[in-house]
Amino acid sequence: MKSLFPFDSSVVSQIRAELGIKKVSQASIRQMVQLVDKLQRHFKVQFIRTEMGVPGFASPQIGVEAEIEALRSGVSSVYPPIQGIEIFKNELSRFAKLFMNIDIKPSGCIPTAGAMQASAVTFLVANRRDRQKDTTLLIDPGFPVQKRQLGVFGMKYESFDIYDYRGEKLREKLESYLKKGNISSFLYSNPNNPSWICFTEKELAIIGELANKYDVVVVEDLAYFGMDFRRDYGKAGAEPYQASVANYTDNYVLLFSSSKIFSYAGQRLGAVMISDKLFARSFDDLSSHFVSGRFGPAMLQEAIYVTSAGISHSAQAAVAAMLKAVNDSSFDFVGYLKEYGERAAIMKQHFLDAGFYLVYDKDEEEDLADGFYFTVAFPGMNGEELLSELIRYGISAITLDTTGSSRTDGLRICVSHTTLGRMYELATRLQLFAIEHK
Repeated sequence: MKSLFPFDSSVVSQIRAELGIKKVSQASIRQMVQLVDKLQRHFKVQFIRTEMGVPGFASPQIGVEAEIEALRSGVSSVYPPIQGIEIFKNELSRFAKLFMNIDIKPSGCIPTAGAMQASAVTFLVANRRDRQKDTTLLIDPGFPVQKRQLGVFGMKYESFDIYDYRGEKLREKLESYLKKGNISSFLYSNPNNPSWICFTEKELAIIGELANKYDVVVVEDLAYFGMDFRRDYGKAGAEPYQASVANYTDNYVLLFSSSKIFSYAGQRLGAVMISDKLFARSFDDLSSHFVSGRFGPAMLQEAIYVTSAGISHSAQAAVAAMLKAVNDSSFDFVGYLKEYGERAAIMKQHFLDAGFYLVYDKDEEEDLADGFYFTVAFPGMNGEELLSELIRYGISAITLDTTGSSRTDGLRICVSHTTLGRMYELATRLQLFAIEHK
């Protein structure tokens, strides 16, 4: 029986044209989703979908039940408090202590509409503290939408790919920007989307030290909290703790998300976790945009208020219940997530067996963790060529071009939609690809 793969390239090109996709390397994630949806319908085949970073597990029942109970209690008829409900704030503060070993008062733990709003409101305040500092420095690769946020706000940014600047090399690279005097904030994710690098303690210490020296606010995106499966970060009040710049500076805002660690993406519940000292600090230049000159009140009473006017009561109740279960050691969130690591290990090997190579592969001297994402490339092809061809074998992804990576040969692979039962399909399609591209 003749294989369905590769798909007819003229049909793929026609569907791309209908969607206005001239280059897949420049397509947004949502455009790639549309393209794959159309190709699946046309060819009547299920893709191996790795293009979108969405949860791959059902939400924990404890959260679902808590949200239902909150709705039954009548909270849907009441506006939620801007600062968040007390139990959510208290449990997130406990979580910071038990799993990061850092002290953040509940007043600095404020719910947002996902980590997306968390980064947006942080930019609105952090980048207006000092008229001389008007630029965010993004340590790439990163989440493309955060650059769009800055663009929409009319804010400046600079960026560099960390690939060649691991360890002590990071200091000189950061200072090359900081010496100009215009950097207001740093942004990076840890673990990193898309590369899955994890910043080492040495690197976090450098970032914290320079944040202190140049008075920069560090925005640390912890959307994939605890998902470096090389170590078990899931034991409350016990080492190892999730690595964070919070150990090296008080100039930080941490971005929390329930989307991945609790698979609660649909309810859009995240948070900012603002250090106690930064929350209370006053900045004269905030008065150009805010009534309050203090960082915390400007964030809470103005930036968050005007962009959301409070976050769903019931979603806060749900995430508070899951945080409490984790804090009380009655729910092992790392154990709940570990299958992502198992999937990544198998999928990586299938790509390697088909002649691919890993793009980002080390944290200094240590191999990267197997987790939610990994990055691959194929000899002799750039990302545009590789993704255009892989699509014809029923495998989707995104290129690294849109993430700020200097590695235009690579693709980001997300493991969340590829269950263990589909690994043979992936291997078979990759081997067909390899045979055709020797």
